[in-house]
Formats: sequence, C-alpha cells, structure tokens
Amino acid sequence: MYFSEEPEHIGMLRDTLRRFVAAEMPRDKVREWDRAHMFPPELFRKLADLGVCGLTIEESYGGQGRDLVAAVAVIEEICRGGACLAGPFIHCAFYGGINIAENGSEEQKRELLPRLARGELLFAYGLSEPEVGGDLASVSTTAERSPDGKSLRINGFKRWCTGADWADTIYCLVRTGPADARYKNLSFVMIPPNTPGIRVHPIEHANLRYTLSSDVIFEDVEVPVENIVGGEAGWNRGWQMLAGKALDVEKIEISAVTFGIAQAAVEEAWEYAGQRKQFGRLIGAHQAVRHDLAEARTKLEACRLMLYRAAWLAQTNQPCSVETSMAKLFVADTAVEIGLVCQRVLGAYGLAEGHDMERHMRDLLGMPIVGGSSNMQKNNIANRLGLATQDA
Repeated sequence: MYFSEEPEHIGMLRDTLRRFVAAEMPRDKVREWDRAHMFPPELFRKLADLGVCGLTIEESYGGQGRDLVAAVAVIEEICRGGACLAGPFIHCAFYGGINIAENGSEEQKRELLPRLARGELLFAYGLSEPEVGGDLASVSTTAERSPDGKSLRINGFKRWCTGADWADTIYCLVRTGPADARYKNLSFVMIPPNTPGIRVHPIEHANLRYTLSSDVIFEDVEVPVENIVGGEAGWNRGWQMLAGKALDVEKIEISAVTFGIAQAAVEEAWEYAGQRKQFGRLIGAHQAVRHDLAEARTKLEACRLMLYRAAWLAQTNQPCSVETSMAKLFVADTAVEIGLVCQRVLGAYGLAEGHDMERHMRDLLGMPIVGGSSNMQKNNIANRLGLATQDA
C-alpha cells in the first residue's frame, strides 16, 4: 500500500512538517547551528508539540500509536531542511521510545513511555568502546551488583556516545557476567549522565553536527538496580535485545536520515541547474548535467522504495533483518554517489559554506559508517541468507 498511493494521514503529516521546516528552519540558521555543533532545544520542543515523538509508542502508553512508516516520513521531511532536528527526534522516539517499548519492564514502560511520547526525555546510546565497534559482544564496560543487591556499580569507557552531554539517560550496554560467556553476559542499563563518577569528553567530527559525539568514562558509577532495562528479567539478556526488533529499526531510521539528505542534495542541484548559465544557456540544458541529474533522481527513487519497504515490513511485524540491512547498505552507499554527482553540478559552489551542498556532502560521506557500517551490513545479509562459510 505504501508503494502506490501514500496513506492520507502520512500525506497530511508531510504537509505539516514541510510548513514547520519552512517556518522554523531557515537555511542560514541551519548552517549556523551546524557550525556550532548544536540544535536549539526550544525548536525541538516545538517539533515535539506536533505529537510526532509518539509515533513509535502505542496509545495505551500515551503515544500516537506505533507507526514506523510515519516516523520514517518525519525523519525524511526534517532532513530535507537539515538533519539538526532529526537527531534529537531519533534520540527520543527511537533510542528511547522503541527500546523501552520493546525491551522495558512494564513498570519502565508506564513510567517512561508517556514522557518519551511527549518529547520530554532524550536517550543517548552507549554501545561502542575504544576497542569495540561492530563486535558488541566484546564490550568491556562492566556492571556489578552491590552486596545488598540494591544498586549497580559501572566501570568502563564508551566511545561515540552522541548526545551524552545533554541526554537524560545513556542506554548503555555493559558486561554483567564472565568475560568468556559471550552473548550470555550482557545487559542494558540506563545511566543518567549527571551521575557522580561520569566524565564526558567531546569528540570533534565532520558530519551530523547537531551535537558533538563524546567519550564517556565511568568510574565507580552507582545506579539503582531498577535501571536495568527490562528489570530483573533483563539481566544478562542484552544480546537478545540487540538482536531484536530495535536493531532492525535502528537501521531504518539512519537510512531515513540518509535519504532525506540525499533528497535535499538533488533538489539543490536541480534548482541550481535551472538557474545557472554557462556558454550562453542554462547548465541544465547541457546533456552531461541532464544525464547526471536524471540518474541521481533514478537512484533516489530506488532508495525510497528500499527504505519504505523495510519500514513497512518492520511496522507489520514481518521478518525484516535482511531487508533492513539491505536498505541500510544500499541507501548509504548510493546516497554518497548521488551527493558527489550533485556537488559536481554546483562546481566550486558545492564546496562553499554559503551553500547547503557542502554540508549535505559532509553528512552523506559518513553514512556508510554510522549506524552499522556497509561491510557489517554485507556480513549480516550473507549470514542471514545462509551463505556457507566452510566446506561441507
């Protein structure tokens, strides 16, 4: 149904968001926020007031009803104007809403989901470590129970913890069992960044500059045992949580960011080609430019179909691990190709800060890395489709 005529409610949502972006995200301000590595909290508040943060949360917990296709459309429309607000939206609706809805205890759902639906809480991911990227089963950050069983003591080091300086909680993957008990010794713990014993060190980076990413060091950090995601039943079940639906949705939301930025790049190059004159005529009249932009539009449409099919499969609770990995791989790699073509259409202006293309290209170049690298997605696809790894 999402590939013939888009449902009316999503079309109305897009119209609302386009008006919001036009009114609240002028291009000069978006460039200014990008240079400052920030997003305006008051602007996110206005976005949350539209009710979009509840699109990943059931009505029984205060949300709008779980609609992943609509949530993907939100990300796409925001990113066409600039990724600065897509970041906090994802930290709320996806990092928070999806993970607590899928993995939280009933008490955690009742307490946190209504606040997440209102946009009142922002989560940061604490997954990677200096020596751990894709191999999350090897994390060395530990959580140990206190003798009375009422608290946990956290020690370790997380890297690329984006938003740790302003998030309300770090959704942190920790080792809670013997080091050699891979896959059976992991848990998720919610750790407020202002807890004593936490040090946050910003990392300068080139893309998705709605904030800084950070190193986070935990030294004898104590949190109540109630902060174990899933409650007591979640202890040592972190790997199952990682392998569940939340990870599939993670691949979809970052693909939606990529698609929205790529769409913005094509729109800018298309407009430029219809205004810029060289050799006595519009550059859009030159066959080389026309062919490049026609191919970019075609690739963009292929990205849209893969993205929204994966979102639809996830929304309808169908198996989609392969399809979400394929979408992440294809959209990320193809968007880089699209962006480079569009940047060349603008020539030197595609490298200048006064144009959005420079930012689009910085953002797109990182997409085959963030949210699970393209090589990781290829491994996922081959493994899940049963490609043999050794002789029979």
